[in-house]
Amino acid sequence: MSNSYTKAAFGLAVTAAEADLLRRVIAAIEMIGDADIGISGLEAHYATIGADFAALFPRKELSPFDGLLDLFPDENYPILDFDIDIGEPDAEGQVIIFLSGEQFGIETAANLIQRCARSALPFGFEWASDHDRLRAGEFGGGYVAITETDIEYGSTGRMLDRALDRARDEGADGFVLAIRRAEHGLSFWNDEDGFDRLALTRVFSAAEAATFSVPATDGEPEWLAMPAPLRL
Repeated sequence: MSNSYTKAAFGLAVTAAEADLLRRVIAAIEMIGDADIGISGLEAHYATIGADFAALFPRKELSPFDGLLDLFPDENYPILDFDIDIGEPDAEGQVIIFLSGEQFGIETAANLIQRCARSALPFGFEWASDHDRLRAGEFGGGYVAITETDIEYGSTGRMLDRALDRARDEGADGFVLAIRRAEHGLSFWNDEDGFDRLALTRVFSAAEAATFSVPATDGEPEWLAMPAPLRL
């Protein structure tokens, strides 16, 4: 018998109001999982839970706490599969929240932070996967980067694949259409403004570049491979 693990441990600072909201969210999730609490008990608790909770997690017809279910990858299993330790406010009203676990719910934690810890954003955390036997392919990890509008997931496996892709193909990160003009050097194509700054450029895949109709212009546009990201 052997075991696989997905581990994470990290802290973040939130406001006292956000810490209070998190306590209520955790309590509500525990209530959802308690088979002995009927719908009348859930309704009674929801009536006292606060307007801020109701705004973030609007009730649904069947149950007042079904609005919480989109925090979870599987709505049939609304479980916080990590521990949360909520500290006390410091002199400036900040509270340290510490999340940890050996079967860590990466997506649930990211959703919870994005919804309930807005003052900490942008925020990110790392996770690790390992195994209690030395089996090939059982070790790795990744990161989650959370903003107010997006959650980005990355894994060491995908990062390794990209590094190897770049070693094999200089166009692994895509291509840009550029034109060189004597007055201000290189300009790069984007679909809204034509040739402009690099920061605005459209990045093409190899297939897109092969079929793109290069615009007529005063000069000779050329395809350039995007360089690899900076190595830190």
